[in-house]
Amino acid sequence: MDFSSIFDFLVRLQMYNDRNWFNEHKFEYNEVRADFETFIDTLIVPLAQLDPGIGTVTANECIFRIYRDTRFSHDKTPYKTHFSAFIGNGGKKTRLAGYYIHIQPDESFFAGGIYNPDPAALESVRNEIYQYPDEIRHILDNRKFKKTFPELSAEEKLKNPPKGYPKDFKEIDLLKNKHFITYYPLKNEFFLQDGLIDRLIELCKIQYPLNAFLNRAVKDERNPKG
Repeated sequence: MDFSSIFDFLVRLQMYNDRNWFNEHKFEYNEVRADFETFIDTLIVPLAQLDPGIGTVTANECIFRIYRDTRFSHDKTPYKTHFSAFIGNGGKKTRLAGYYIHIQPDESFFAGGIYNPDPAALESVRNEIYQYPDEIRHILDNRKFKKTFPELSAEEKLKNPPKGYPKDFKEIDLLKNKHFITYYPLKNEFFLQDGLIDRLIELCKIQYPLNAFLNRAVKDERNPKG
């Protein structure tokens, strides 16, 4: 798997982000995109053994398009300057927790969990935390988890507790989250060394208990509070 070619293409795409350049180099894009698809398909095999809940998903279902939606953006550059995939049951369109790989020169990272859950899924996760606060705290405070993922994303976090929950609940700060996402930065060299799949699976192993907790909640949206 030649990640140096992927990085090289993305560097040049960032410099020449226009349709003429992209069309002239479409064959290169097709080659590196195929490499990335092979990489994701290869990663899915051991990941599905670790987390059977992801099912029989394929790389094509997980990989995001490189074409940007510029309709409502001030940035009119037509292409993303990264490759990314979300591996979960149902691929990138799933409402469940999964594993996200983002490859971008000097800005690569691994992430996991649920980003921007729909209202029903968000309420289900909050209910699960409310019912099992010690379980979620045990996951988040695990030594290896905390060292790898020091904190969950605070993006769009509520200033006040969500309605319907007591303000004195011991994990009330956690219930304020709108996203339940971890983040781990990856240097370029991470992808250029031997044993890449094994090293990514180690990150997935650390992420798995949180994903299992979140998916249990989303799959059972009948959970009442209390």
